[in-house]
Amino acid sequence: MPTCTLHPLPYQPDPAAYFARLRQAPGAILLDSARPGAERGRFDLLSAWPMQHLQAHADEDGRAFLQRLRAGLAQLGHADLPVGVELPFAGGLIGYLSYDFGRRLENLPSLAVDDLGLPDAQLGLYRWALVTDHTLATSQLVFHPSLASAERERLIALFEAPDCAATGDFHLLANMTGDLKPEHYQAAFDQVQRYIQAGDCYQINLTQRFRAPCQGDPWRAYQALRKACPTPFSGYQQLADGSALLSFSPERFICVSQGLVETRPIKGTRPRSSNPDQDTRNAEELLNSPKDRSENLMIVDLLRNDLGRTCQIGSVKVPELFSLESYPNVHHLVSSITGRLATDKDPLDLIGDSFPGGSITGAPKIRAMQIIDELEPSRRALYCGSLLYVDVRGEMDSSIAIRSVLIKDGQASCWGGGAVVADSDWASEYEESIAKVRVLMETLQQL
Repeated sequence: MPTCTLHPLPYQPDPAAYFARLRQAPGAILLDSARPGAERGRFDLLSAWPMQHLQAHADEDGRAFLQRLRAGLAQLGHADLPVGVELPFAGGLIGYLSYDFGRRLENLPSLAVDDLGLPDAQLGLYRWALVTDHTLATSQLVFHPSLASAERERLIALFEAPDCAATGDFHLLANMTGDLKPEHYQAAFDQVQRYIQAGDCYQINLTQRFRAPCQGDPWRAYQALRKACPTPFSGYQQLADGSALLSFSPERFICVSQGLVETRPIKGTRPRSSNPDQDTRNAEELLNSPKDRSENLMIVDLLRNDLGRTCQIGSVKVPELFSLESYPNVHHLVSSITGRLATDKDPLDLIGDSFPGGSITGAPKIRAMQIIDELEPSRRALYCGSLLYVDVRGEMDSSIAIRSVLIKDGQASCWGGGAVVADSDWASEYEESIAKVRVLMETLQQL
């Protein structure tokens, strides 16, 4: 079996030192754990110069696109890592799926305005990656066996040269403001309640968008936001048109490792407090809230069903329910659902059967997505989509792209939302949607 070649580099706890050297290169992408030493904060992964760019074509069916991704992996070819080496990537696909990629998998209306024009999916097929392992304190280049020796030498020279990359400035030209006034949000909330009472749904993730004109270097914005809000599923992707995706997600969508599958939905939130006693009370209130536990359990049941479509019968379990995870801006309630991939399925089948993540739609999923399209005035674009990799061995990890910023056409956009259920209060939900992204907006406004 072909085997990847490794080249060690000096360990860097912050991937910026390496990524800055290629961040403006075609296909430059960083998947950044951002919390070295924390659980789910082990690996950083970066690459550029893909052998192929894969973007969803106009009107292309979602499963047809996934089949093109599968064909790209087959073209690159299976490769193993050297014996005893434990790394997440041996060459393969890295990129994003927008929330609106779900329109290509399910029959949905097209009421929400597509005013950002972000492609529904954009991934590269990469023959190499620089992978940092924060547990073992190693950084190394991983070369797929198909990568030409001259390209290997070029990359080694690039990363062994002195770091001289400069970062530009970034500024918002006005404060970020929401697209929805409180009364408009309340009207959408009230419509959700009517749908719940009518039996259409029992939970809807209702979102609003915030935006401001901006100018400058998106990488500067990423570095400032990463410092303010380090999360285990962060990422930066430079697009060909100059747009940039900046994500600071705390939420895993789906991970596949040696056939084992895990998804970790977040549902239930409380704000952090600078007062330690109040902060502890907020966390305890979340852990003991019947409403938040009920919201979380609804999505656990939805995701058990989603994974069951692609996992071995009887393998889907819930080993972790209602755990507390705390981040700089919020406390979250998190659960874990696991399974074993069926022998005739692969990670792209999981994507096709589970995308987008149920924690950011509501339940039942398809009806929830239809209601979202009716009530949210604009499409979500990157928000609630996924940054992901799928390698040639069948390893995969993916985020739910919440806490994310899209910088495109001189405008910075971010989104905040939350679950609306029968006993929700509109004002509390409105405030929660702001609280979730307040640290992002305030950090950008201070640059």
